[in-house]
Amino acid sequence: MGLVAVLAGLLFFGNLNQNLVYYLTPQEAVAQRADFADGRRFQLGGLVEKDSVVKTANGLRFTLTSGTGPGSDTVAIEHHGAPAQLFQSGIGVVLEGSWRGDVFVSDTMKVKHDENYQPPAPDGEKS
Repeated sequence: MGLVAVLAGLLFFGNLNQNLVYYLTPQEAVAQRADFADGRRFQLGGLVEKDSVVKTANGLRFTLTSGTGPGSDTVAIEHHGAPAQLFQSGIGVVLEGSWRGDVFVSDTMKVKHDENYQPPAPDGEKS
């Protein structure tokens, strides 16, 4: 019986570990850039730097930073596709993509928000 429990635990936690997806901060991504030189995809998370968002024909360009303090590591982002609904300057995001030179090119965006999310009003008015 004990052997069965151990095997079940190994299968469960072994598969769980393979399905966990971590993300790198801008500081970690810059430090590990050589490890991802082959174009391998990974997730990158951080804060959208204030006043850095520029709309492009394909999506957005902005700067992602590790923190709000001076000297925080930053990464130039080129996001292709529509941004997440709550995307804005200063918000936390997790992007999935790969390095292309010094720019991180993403096509998937998740926005971090707190538990106080309220959907937009149906008539377009802000609450």
